[in-house]
Amino acid sequence: MPLLTDFLPTTKKEIELRGWDYVDIIIFSADAYVDHPSFGAAVIGRTLEAQGYRVAIVPQPDWHGDYRDFKKLGVPRLFFAIAPGCMDSMVNKYTANRRLRSEDAYSPDGQHNCRPEYPTIVYTKILKQLFPDTPVILGGIEASLRRLTHYDYWQEKLQKCILCDSGADMIIYGMGERAVTELAKRVAEGTPVKDIRNMPQTVVLCSKEDIPDGLTSDDILLHSHEECLASKRAQAENFKHIEEQSNRIHAQRIIQEVDSMYTVVNAPYPTMTTEELDRSHSYPYTRQPHPKYKGKRIPAFDMIKFSVNIHRGCFGGCAFCTISAHQGKFITSRSKESIIREVKEIIKQPDFKGYLSDLGGPSANMYNMKGLNSKACEACRRPSCVSPAICPNLNTDHSKLIEIYRSVDDLPGIKKSFIGSGVRYDLLLHHAKDPKSNEAAKAYTHELITNHVSGRLKVAPEHTSDNVLRLMRKPPFKQFREFKRIFDRICREEGLRQQIIPYFISSHPGCRAEDMAELAVVTKGLDFHLEQVQDFTPTPMTVATETWYTGYDPYTMEKVFSAKTPQEKLDQRQFFFWYKPEQRPHIERTLRSMGRPDLIEALYGKQTARYDRNLTPKDKHRTNNARKTGKPHRNEHR
Repeated sequence: MPLLTDFLPTTKKEIELRGWDYVDIIIFSADAYVDHPSFGAAVIGRTLEAQGYRVAIVPQPDWHGDYRDFKKLGVPRLFFAIAPGCMDSMVNKYTANRRLRSEDAYSPDGQHNCRPEYPTIVYTKILKQLFPDTPVILGGIEASLRRLTHYDYWQEKLQKCILCDSGADMIIYGMGERAVTELAKRVAEGTPVKDIRNMPQTVVLCSKEDIPDGLTSDDILLHSHEECLASKRAQAENFKHIEEQSNRIHAQRIIQEVDSMYTVVNAPYPTMTTEELDRSHSYPYTRQPHPKYKGKRIPAFDMIKFSVNIHRGCFGGCAFCTISAHQGKFITSRSKESIIREVKEIIKQPDFKGYLSDLGGPSANMYNMKGLNSKACEACRRPSCVSPAICPNLNTDHSKLIEIYRSVDDLPGIKKSFIGSGVRYDLLLHHAKDPKSNEAAKAYTHELITNHVSGRLKVAPEHTSDNVLRLMRKPPFKQFREFKRIFDRICREEGLRQQIIPYFISSHPGCRAEDMAELAVVTKGLDFHLEQVQDFTPTPMTVATETWYTGYDPYTMEKVFSAKTPQEKLDQRQFFFWYKPEQRPHIERTLRSMGRPDLIEALYGKQTARYDRNLTPKDKHRTNNARKTGKPHRNEHR
């Protein structure tokens, strides 16, 4: 078992045990402290420690009363750092219907009272009140995705760059190892944070006169925050630039005026190299929660304790996902040696039984994939390499990934390695010009299904409507049908009793109740009783959120319908559960009111007349009118 001194210190006593008389950087984390390479605060702490800095971490400080948790370690020599959590605090706490989730996955025993809402803002304000002269640096998902004007679903309004509301000195956005190391170096050499305005992958707030080199023709000047408040179209136009620059090799600087000041988003560092990513995973993580949580369960740790992340980045560009906004679309893969080394560390864990829960990443099967012609990638502005079609420049060879799987499975102590990350079946079905890649895709599909499925394989078709899928940047549904056919054939030939578990989303921009009704019919035909479903949740810095809020597709400026009221969202979500008897009366009323009695028969057969008695007079009038005209009532959305 690891010793207390094997962890980053969290208390004055632990600092004294190390013999320190000062600390360089203090990290305030809104998550419980788990010393594992899947937890951002641990990664940043270990990265700084490896550079020779003395780093302490205060996990989930009490933000009430006398703020003793914020004062207990004193003032750091360089700066405070805020790590608001591996998951956005509001998504972590609330469902799409703004209801409290059953547990906080990153807190001991799943408790909800361990962190405030918007911890980035709350922690920073407390630190600035207590230590006004010490710089506060923001990082993590919450700050990274709020680096410019953004829509906040929980407050139902546009919000400014989070530097404005928090009073912090700087944001390090994205995966922050390089930037935080460079910042610590500059501050340690004597440069004040307030004078560091042009460091890559940072966001600062300054006057027009203080913008480094002034406004230039190479900068992207967005509509101001005030213009976005006045015009949803302006907000939509902004987002196209923001997303494009988040996914470019050679990005431009982005500048936005707010409150007579300017938010300056400096271009990011180049994509990490394999050597750098290997190094990030090589630090002396204990791979355990801090001893202070003895006897308490941390749900997120239980999920990943026996998993291995083999790459960073995702080129899927799904409209509702923030991965590329935070990690970028270009893939950095770990070396086989680094992966094997981590698996061997897991094997040593006393409670490991021989089963790896996941060998994956943001997507399961993007390992080692990149552009065949790097020059073409350097000029590319596409937010996705696979939508609307797979880029002909993308190398989709799965050979290296198969090699990783087999090398891991050959290790003594490994009984089985499962793939828990979502699989991109469009990459498996793609017909590349290179026959070797096509053969590798077939081999990978067989390897995956026969050796790495724990009875249920997660995939994410997300919808059945090709129009909705186009807005989601997901492949046509016929590809899911084809993959399921292959899955069923291989399982049948190999004598395997396995299932595909598809994920679906309701109320995504562009989706109407009729699309969901047709989804119910299609998935019934495939013999699915859906389990893994969710209502679309608008989160900062996704194209789907901007479309949902503004009503415009930021790339075409076409108007797009979105379900927004609780009733509209319920009318869509109900179709996931058409097979539940208690849902049937409401579903039948909805289908009649939209003039689609044919879908009632498709779902329930011809014996539906007994449910007519559940219709109100108003429902019957709408139904009869819809049958006569072929159009829904004006209050119904198609």
